[in-house]
Amino acid sequence: MSVNATAEKHAAHVLPPLPYAEDALDPVVSAKTIEFHYGKHHKTYVDNLNKLIAGTELESLSLEKVIAATAGKADKTEIFNNAAQAWNHDFYWRSLRPSGGGEPPAALKQWIDASFQTLDACKKELATAATKQFGSGWAWLVQDHGKLKVVSTGNADNPLTKGATPLLTIDVWEHAYYLDYQNKRADHVSAVLDRLINWGFAADNLG
Repeated sequence: MSVNATAEKHAAHVLPPLPYAEDALDPVVSAKTIEFHYGKHHKTYVDNLNKLIAGTELESLSLEKVIAATAGKADKTEIFNNAAQAWNHDFYWRSLRPSGGGEPPAALKQWIDASFQTLDACKKELATAATKQFGSGWAWLVQDHGKLKVVSTGNADNPLTKGATPLLTIDVWEHAYYLDYQNKRADHVSAVLDRLINWGFAADNLG
């Protein structure tokens, strides 16, 4: 095996760069929230995962494969939580974009109309899932069995463990919004859906 191949096989997971500047989502998500959410919370999940899998058979696997290998296994819960949260956060950052919201691309709009009848109905389901998720978790738009659905998951869980294809997500852990909105989760979710949600990213994830 070449030196490069060996290095690649044992490469640690890294914190992916944000797809925009830290202040690009202001005022819906402030630079201060990004500083803590991305620079501390997300980074900690990646760092913890690398420590937990060092020297194990999981060390050379992608995040998706680590998630699949540890989901539902009581003795692997800590690894699953950190791997899934690292994956969830990278997916979340790409689910948002500056000057987001608006109308989805035509291909996605067709799926939304077929599954929810209207874009407003889809957004309402996402808002409900996000605001009513008890405690920490996520609201997701997913593609599953030939239609789009809205689902919510608690803590680190995500739709990959259920065989669905995630299209976009909204983070409703308190660290995602508390500096900007305090306990007003619904206001945060509404602003994200109206002004930041990245329908283009969702369209790119369609199977």
